[in-house]
Amino acid sequence: MAELQSWTDGPTKSAIVDFVGRVTAEGGPEYVAPEARVAVFDNDGTLWCEKPMYIQLDFIIRRLAEKAAADSTLVDQQPYKAASSGDLNWFGGAITKHYQGDDTDLKVLAGAVMSLHESMKVEDHAARVSGFFADAKHPTLGRPYPACTYVPMVELLRYLEGNGFTCYIVSGGGRDFMRPITSTIYGIPPERVVGSAQGLRFEGQDGIGDLLIRPALDVFDDGPEKPVRIWNRIGRRPILSAGNSNGDDEMLIYSGRPDRPSLRLLVLHDDDEREFAYTAGAERALEHAKTYGWTVVSMKNDWSAVFSA
Repeated sequence: MAELQSWTDGPTKSAIVDFVGRVTAEGGPEYVAPEARVAVFDNDGTLWCEKPMYIQLDFIIRRLAEKAAADSTLVDQQPYKAASSGDLNWFGGAITKHYQGDDTDLKVLAGAVMSLHESMKVEDHAARVSGFFADAKHPTLGRPYPACTYVPMVELLRYLEGNGFTCYIVSGGGRDFMRPITSTIYGIPPERVVGSAQGLRFEGQDGIGDLLIRPALDVFDDGPEKPVRIWNRIGRRPILSAGNSNGDDEMLIYSGRPDRPSLRLLVLHDDDEREFAYTAGAERALEHAKTYGWTVVSMKNDWSAVFSA
């Protein structure tokens, strides 16, 4: 199979190939040892589809609707009301407003989400997530969610690994939502998934212990928290980073240093025929891409295919 075969020949593909060539050329001025070839990727909107809503949000909405069906007192409260009526605009609006600086609705949503899996064992939660991915489909594309990954980005993961890079997912999405599926769809094992997470507590009895989910946020891995989590979890500054929104801005900034090579990729959703076209929630990142010379990846122009056939 040809390398990066779903990438159209042009400046963007050339920037990737040229960068990898420079950092892997032993004896060259920009050579980077394999152990320092760290690449970090956002997930939602960078590796898989995030519209008309995050895939994890679909999982959450289904769980909220189940909870409202079991407790009629919740039906008229947000976000249970929106979940029960299928009002996706309320959820999408909460996310967009967050990236524009307004967390009012996101806080309401977060409060409900924290209580959804309270005291559930982490393995039971993983099984529930796996069951979701086995059955659920994208609401408008009609594709199973595992088939909503971007083929060119998966090719990029393989290309980088073939050149001595270690790739990590660093996402605002839930760590324990991504881990059950990332090995299958990306070839990224659970230990290389960094994301938002609820708190956990240990419970042991008769020599057997379990981790149970607490109804509290441990970390929200978004914006300036992403570089902090990268250092805490990986212990190295990436030389390649890829994102698509304002929530990835700080991660891309952190990946660059004037004294060493770096490549920052910003995925632009500009293909409303094969996927979606939008820039809401990415305004600051796009402005920084222009200012700092980051590589903007046009879905429309740089990818000959978006999804698998």
